[in-house]
Amino acid sequence: MDAPFAANRPQPPNRRHGTGTALRPARSVDVELPGQEFYGHVVSTRRRLRQLVIVGTGGFGRELLDVVEAVLDAAGPGAPAFRFLGFLDDSSDGRTREERDGDADLLARRGASLLGGLDLLASLDADYLIGVGSAGARARIDRYASAVGRRPATLIHPRAILGGDVKLGPGTVICALASLTTNIATGRHVLVDVGASVAHDCRLGDYATVAPGARVSGRVEIGARAWVGSQAAVVRQRSVGAGAVVGAGAVVVDDVPDDLVVAGVPARPIAAGRVLGPAGSETDPAGAGAPDVAGLPPDDVRPPSWPPPPRHEPARHGSAAAPARFAKQAENEPFPSSPLTRA
Repeated sequence: MDAPFAANRPQPPNRRHGTGTALRPARSVDVELPGQEFYGHVVSTRRRLRQLVIVGTGGFGRELLDVVEAVLDAAGPGAPAFRFLGFLDDSSDGRTREERDGDADLLARRGASLLGGLDLLASLDADYLIGVGSAGARARIDRYASAVGRRPATLIHPRAILGGDVKLGPGTVICALASLTTNIATGRHVLVDVGASVAHDCRLGDYATVAPGARVSGRVEIGARAWVGSQAAVVRQRSVGAGAVVGAGAVVVDDVPDDLVVAGVPARPIAAGRVLGPAGSETDPAGAGAPDVAGLPPDDVRPPSWPPPPRHEPARHGSAAAPARFAKQAENEPFPSSPLTRA
């Protein structure tokens, strides 16, 4: 596993990073560090810096820029952790030309450069972060970057709290004020967002997301491509299946099967087996099983409906075990028509 870029010193108020208009084919660059006194002599040293790009120019990509800047500021100008080059645009995410132009303007306001499309990664040969919220898009970008021999960076914000025995998979990002305690392992390109907490003995699968303010209690399993929404809570010794979505503010007290969308307090199913294609068409509406990762569309994990059924609605499913109850309710209830927009 790659060592994460991390620093422990507090973040100073000013933020600076090199946008790097000249692209180097080498993965690292030589830099001259300030001279240090050694037995009365000033010794100048050189070191090789890794280069880094962020794939994705939307809001999530710009939030990753905050983490990059914080790590660079904490390391200080005399010992930078890496050299940040700029952003690559994921052209397959379904956004319009106007939206892309708007993203470029927002990047310019941050002093960052839009270097080009994802295909530039093949010649740039820099380490990369994936600044895209969709789990399917993260999987697709990861496959491409791995195929061209690029290595994902693992980034930890200086104001995040990590306990002992925490193993972070390649590409994992831990944002400011996030907390991970002990005996925790993540897969590839996992996101633990601002203010989220993950307690002891948890496992987070590949491309999983723990959204801002979410609370994951001890001994919880979060499956691959799962999404735990903002301010949601998962109680101890429960599991959230692969591709499942926990709506914002929900409280999960039962195991959530694969590819199920739950919301409310306590969390109840509102959709199952719904995978949205690039044009918004539904496939596999009956939830026949999790699709193969290689065939996922760019935006496969999207909370599809809102609101959940009213909480005062009488129970209709008896006292069966939680997974069976979830499956029965999802089978009998139609999908609500209004879309649930991810925060």
